[in-house]
Amino acid sequence: MRRGIVALAVVASLLASVPGGAASALRWQLGAHLRGVFDVVGRRADGRLIVAASGGLYLVDASGSSARLDPGYVPQPGGEPYVAVSPGVRDDAARCSFPRGAIAALHLAPAPAVTLIAPSGKVARLASVSGVTSLFGVSFDTVGRFDHRVLVVGRTPDHRTRVAAIDCRGRAQTIGTVDVPLEGGIAVAPSSFGAFAGDLIAPNELDGSIYAVAPGGGLRLVAPSRLPAGQDVGVESLGFVPPTGAGATYLADRSTPGGRHPGDDRILELGGAVLRAAGVRAGDLLGATEGGATVVRVRCAMSCAVVTLVATPTAAHGEGSLLVTSPV
Repeated sequence: MRRGIVALAVVASLLASVPGGAASALRWQLGAHLRGVFDVVGRRADGRLIVAASGGLYLVDASGSSARLDPGYVPQPGGEPYVAVSPGVRDDAARCSFPRGAIAALHLAPAPAVTLIAPSGKVARLASVSGVTSLFGVSFDTVGRFDHRVLVVGRTPDHRTRVAAIDCRGRAQTIGTVDVPLEGGIAVAPSSFGAFAGDLIAPNELDGSIYAVAPGGGLRLVAPSRLPAGQDVGVESLGFVPPTGAGATYLADRSTPGGRHPGDDRILELGGAVLRAAGVRAGDLLGATEGGATVVRVRCAMSCAVVTLVATPTAAHGEGSLLVTSPV
């Protein structure tokens, strides 16, 4: 993203570690402006980002120019109908697959469901999700411990969180119901992520912590973020560094006027070179707060260690996934 870049440039010089876990002085770049942006979920082979905004799905190139990905899909107004893109996964149990480029999108009302946008552009209801009042996160299981299904989290009538899995034939199954409110960017941990390998990793903005849900439905604490917490403040967006290492990293900065963190309807970017210089490596988890877009790195082996990468809150209002791409 080079169009509209302003003074929030990446600081190339890195600071030594200091108490509290801050490892570097990194700052977000401000990239493309897209009205109502709320999720950035993939970079295609041609380098363009797949971005969800109030008008639908868009492809955004390095100059900041955008084009509708598929005019057939228009998200419901209001809310946060997050999306996820399939890298190409096969569900052997269901004997079908989610092809590369298929997009799962949350449908929030009146009945919570998941919409599937095929690579051909066909838009269809994948499945309804029962027992929830709304949905707050979606991801593809790229590891396989959830049988390569679509995973969603939603709020139950008694204010708990239900985790469900949907196969490529549209059959939904409840994985478990937990007492912690989970929402935002969720992702399945790679095999290198210590005791949580293959689990669904999800944030809780209210207490600022990151949790894991196992295929059997059990909940465990991964780590506290050590960042400010609370509604519309705490950690909201997660993303794993791919096996090839950290490339450019993106986050949606949604405009929400009137708040402490009003946002700017832009795509935020951190350069891969400075992330790698800050010690970010393959298999690490990055997490960003909704209020201010501060960022932590979580690395799990025998135990989990948390380091703050972007320590200074901004006016940004982070939403959706934290997309970490491969180095170009």
